[in-house]
Order: sequence, then C-alpha cells, then structure tokens
Amino acid sequence: MAKNSLINGSIWEQYSQKVQDRMNNPRYMGEITEEEAKARGGKLVVADFGAESCGDAVRLYWLIDPKTDRILDAKFKSFGCGTAIASSDTMAELCIGKTVDQAVKITNLDVEHAMRDNPDEPAVPPQKMHCSVMAYDVIKQAAANYKGVDPAHFEDEIIVCDCARVSLGTIKEVIRLNDLHTVEEITQYTKAGAFCKSCVRPGGHEEKDYYLVDILKQTREEMERERLQAQANASAATSAKVGAEMSFEQLNLIGKFKAVEGVLDEDIRPMLQMDGGNLDVIDIRPADDGKTDIYIRYLGACSGCASGASGTLYAIENVLQENLSPNIRVMPI
Repeated sequence: MAKNSLINGSIWEQYSQKVQDRMNNPRYMGEITEEEAKARGGKLVVADFGAESCGDAVRLYWLIDPKTDRILDAKFKSFGCGTAIASSDTMAELCIGKTVDQAVKITNLDVEHAMRDNPDEPAVPPQKMHCSVMAYDVIKQAAANYKGVDPAHFEDEIIVCDCARVSLGTIKEVIRLNDLHTVEEITQYTKAGAFCKSCVRPGGHEEKDYYLVDILKQTREEMERERLQAQANASAATSAKVGAEMSFEQLNLIGKFKAVEGVLDEDIRPMLQMDGGNLDVIDIRPADDGKTDIYIRYLGACSGCASGASGTLYAIENVLQENLSPNIRVMPI
C-alpha cells in the first residue's frame, strides 16, 4: 500500500515506522475457521466492534485453550483506515499467549505504545488515537462473548476520555487535589483531551456523555459550595469557642438564653418530664445587686406542685449556678 494512498506527505511524518509497516504488511490479518479451531483443539471466539465516530469496524478471532483460558492464536479483519489496520494488527499480537483475563486488561494505550518507534513520541497523530480505542473495545467484546457476560462487566469506572482511558473519578480528583481551573490544565495532568479531543466539549467527531468543560464547571461549583460551607462551619465553631471562653455575665441576651436552655435540656427537663411536668424560660434580667435573675414558668404537673417554690426551685437554681454562674437566681412566675 503506497504512502500517498493513505495520507499526504506532511501528515505521514506523524506516523511511526512500526505503524507504517503494519499498515502495509499486517501480520495477523485473516480469519480462524471452526474447522481450524477443532483441528487445533481450541475454542473459537469471534467478536465484532464498530466505531460510530469514523465508520470503521473490526472483527477479532480468538483461538482459546478451554482448559487454561489461554489465547493460542488471534486474527482480525478490519474495515477501515490504515491506522485501524495497524492498531488491530498490534492488538491481535498482544493478545496471543495471554489468558482471557489478562488480555482484557490490554488498553488502547498499550496498543499505541507498542506501535511507537521512540517511547517518548506518539505512534499516531492525535486525531487517529480513537482507532486504538476500537481495538481495546473489541477485546472486551471477545472476552464478554467467551465468558457469557456483558462487555460493561469489564469496566470499573465511567471512562470520559477513551483515547487516554481516563475516568470521571480521576478527572474530578485531579481537579480537586491540584485546584485546576482550565481544561488545558486537566489535559496536562491526565492526558484527557490530548488526542482526538472529542471529550473536551460538544461538537467533536464523537458524541460523549461527559465533557471536560462540564466536569470542570461542576467540580469547581462543588468545590466553591464546600469552601463556603467550611467557612460557615469554621465561623460557627469560632463563635462557639468564644462563647465557651466568655463568662455567663459577658454573654449577650441571646447567648444567655442558649446557655440556660442547654443546661435545662441536659439536666433539668428530663427529670421534670418523668413526672409529667416541664418549664419555660420567660426572661433573663440583670438585678441591681449584681445577680442575674432567670424567670421561669412551670408547665404541666409542675405548675401546681408545692415543691416548685422550694425543693424543685432550689435544684434548678443549684444546677444553673454550678454550670453557668454562681450569680444566677431563679424566679418562678
């Protein structure tokens, strides 16, 4: 296959020599028949996968040893561009010798890296990275056919960027950990959006369920809400600490009411309610003699009880004095 029949000269330089070789001379293109599988004592598995983004399709043949689940041989047929042929050829080679469980862990990045001439230079231009994704997807389909499960069984997370196999959880975590503000920063940290760019925003060559621009916006909004909530919690904690450090006399009226109600709820009301009674705090006033008068009204059974003016009153006053201030005086009305 001539270079000019695939792509023009300027783009050709973006393809590794390994890719060019497999485009022109694929090693594993072909098929495995049922007769051949029986003759070699293996189980034949055939899987198809089509890429809606470019109209390419690939058929994968596995010959599997049913006793060990090991892939004895692999072939493919590809209906698509030269990159799809090269990716499928590499994918088939990577499968041979592995068990089905091992093969399903092969990713599109493994396929792309295997086609590189130099470990630091991509084997294909970014817009062709999706071809290796198709190779990854057909592996999952073959494994699913062999095991009798759905291909989704092999996906642990929601994948946002198929080209770099970057999950939704990873992207959100990286945004949070590194306080990222732009899509370019997400790409720098994760490689998501570095290749075909379909996952960056709507309008690419392939429609997505999640886009980086939306994930970034939603995560930043979540972070802002959490920041504001943390500020509010910190402010409340500071106020509570200040209140705890202030004497009862230094509190404002609202603070005094809260402090009194807190002690009553903890130590007084449960006992009164056991006998069918209760009480309300009506007012809190500073007295001329330096005391703080707390006016209460008995409710329920307590309202007609004789001890409300003696034993019960003394107990309430004593508890408030011990917990809040010795200058408290309780006045029933």
